[in-house]
Amino acid sequence: MSQPEPVVKTQLEGLELVNRGKVRDMYALGSRLLIVTTDRISAYDSVLPTAIPWKGKALTHLTEFWLGRLSDITRNHLITTDVGEMGPRVAPHRALLRGRAMLVARADVLPVECVVRGYLAGSAWRDYQREGAICGIALPDGLRECEKLAEPIFTPATKAQSGHDENISFDAMEELIGAQLAREVRRRSAALYERAASYAAGRGVIISDTKFEWGLVEGELTLIDEVLTPDSSRFWPAETYRPGGAQPSFDKQFVRDWLDESGWDHRPPAPQLPVDVVRRTTEKYLQACRQITGSIPAA
Repeated sequence: MSQPEPVVKTQLEGLELVNRGKVRDMYALGSRLLIVTTDRISAYDSVLPTAIPWKGKALTHLTEFWLGRLSDITRNHLITTDVGEMGPRVAPHRALLRGRAMLVARADVLPVECVVRGYLAGSAWRDYQREGAICGIALPDGLRECEKLAEPIFTPATKAQSGHDENISFDAMEELIGAQLAREVRRRSAALYERAASYAAGRGVIISDTKFEWGLVEGELTLIDEVLTPDSSRFWPAETYRPGGAQPSFDKQFVRDWLDESGWDHRPPAPQLPVDVVRRTTEKYLQACRQITGSIPAA
């Protein structure tokens, strides 16, 4: 498959840029937002100088798939991914935006990351090794890295403007957003994870954990941002799963591993990625699309 030219940064004439994140550029459209998912990739809190072709379209493809499949569990912010339905101000940019843009309702974003974990990996594994608990939730002794938990757990974190998000207890989350809202966010997040994990298992994919973002749209709790993508989740191939160590994955762990081996000290500026690493990372993202949704985005 030929590699399209990656989209690194957008500057859409006639539209007001309101935020440029690590991966997404957001533009104001009245009471709505246009979210453009670029091919930028970040690791260790740095945006890398090398983009990953297809990445933005893969993330948009997966998010649209999951939002449709899970819409009976909760309201979400998506209005359309069809650039032809986004209005005359967006129309001149149709070629650039096709497959990587979402028109969404504006939301008052809740200041917490809502993580559901079915397996003991990442920061959860590190916390467990130190404390035997995650976000104040005690776990049995003797668990191995990447072991499946008896039942999924909800582990909120603060939303950091820079640096790493910090895991917090559910009590701390209740203090941030209120007890009733916190309980409803936890309930819906767990329901989304369990439905998605069950579906993915049937496609040969383990969803180890995932991060959801929530906001209020006209006062109603609403699922926002990307959903169940390789950037917000750990996807493992079921056929190679072996607890007791790190797992192969369909995400940017491949990039992190190369960066670690390169000797980079995780301080900016990050190094350029080799051509082979870029190619294989693109393949990981497209494999996740193909295995979960049955298709890949159009070029």
